[in-house]
Amino acid sequence: MLPGWALIAVSFGFPLLLLLIRDRAGWKWLNRLNPIIVCYIAGILLANTGLVGERAAGALDLTQTAAVALSIPLLLFSVDLAKSRTLTGRAGLSMVLASVSIVIVVTAAHLIFRERIPESAKIAGMVVGVYTGGTPNLAAISRALNVSQSAYLTVHTADLVLSAIYLLFVITIAKKVLSRVLPAYRPVQSSKAIGPTHAASAGEVLHAASEEDSYSILLRRSSIKGILISLALAVVVAGLGGSVFLFAPEGSAMVLTILTLTTLSLAASFIPGVRQQQLSYPVGQFLILVFCVSVGALADLKILLQAAPSLFLFVGFCLFGSFLLHILLARVFRVDTDTLLVTSTSAICSPPFVGLTAAAIGNRDMVAPGITTGILGHAVGNYLGVAAAGALGALF
Repeated sequence: MLPGWALIAVSFGFPLLLLLIRDRAGWKWLNRLNPIIVCYIAGILLANTGLVGERAAGALDLTQTAAVALSIPLLLFSVDLAKSRTLTGRAGLSMVLASVSIVIVVTAAHLIFRERIPESAKIAGMVVGVYTGGTPNLAAISRALNVSQSAYLTVHTADLVLSAIYLLFVITIAKKVLSRVLPAYRPVQSSKAIGPTHAASAGEVLHAASEEDSYSILLRRSSIKGILISLALAVVVAGLGGSVFLFAPEGSAMVLTILTLTTLSLAASFIPGVRQQQLSYPVGQFLILVFCVSVGALADLKILLQAAPSLFLFVGFCLFGSFLLHILLARVFRVDTDTLLVTSTSAICSPPFVGLTAAAIGNRDMVAPGITTGILGHAVGNYLGVAAAGALGALF
């Protein structure tokens, strides 16, 4: 069995090796694979080789905690809340409708599945977070609510599988189908609107998030200084946020820590020098890969398979149910097809997939607002997910 330090090295080393191969080997097929899925599967395979013993759980848990604590500020440093106040047009409205949709559908799912799923309220909070922001929110909320490893792994697996089906629909026939019920996209000429003129103000950091090879910037020698600066800033913010854990009541310590960390990260984003660190977002993405390897390395396939049916149904009901409700609300509020598809992608699949959807529907003007809503979703997801879990657990 591998010692704890070796497993920590694997958790960091495998994502780095994967990115090096993607960047240097020239295998185009590998670039089409989602690194999160690859790292997650690698961790599960490692867990079922017999190389991970019970004593290693502490080291892997420490790795997960560190990855989550540092990824939150790194992913939120690039949020420009001052400029995001201009997000009052169609993209902003669609983002609100997506958030409302997932909360309504998750509430229904909890009422339907609570007798079959012991941690139903907590699972509901995780699902709200992941379909408002993305995998970082799923990870953070699972830690905040102390969700069991098996439940987290099953929800994550279900999300990866079902989101792939959703994305396939979005990039193939979704525009043709939804154009029958939603208005067509019309560019807005006003400089205050969300449209082509917003692209420059979105910032290079936000655009980098939409590129499939955005990780490659981390492999350049010229990026070392920027990586160290970003990590140093994240360590400071994580340290301040983590101090809450020492003083908060035991039952709510982790929740308060995650929410405080999120708040401090957003506060730090108002500092121009922090917000303009262009490597913060890619480094945060890399730490999510580390998290996926370390979580997968603790996977017990027997428990995972036993929990799978009900949780897969729960997640599927929430994903596709919220998407359908989002479409219905978009029709009521006259949100156009392109805006709905791009903002829905940013909410369900996270910002890195916005560029793919925008290219598939033939509207690159939607890249900037789509990424902006997605990164704002990262900011909102933790609050909304924790609040949903608490409310559902208390009321039902």
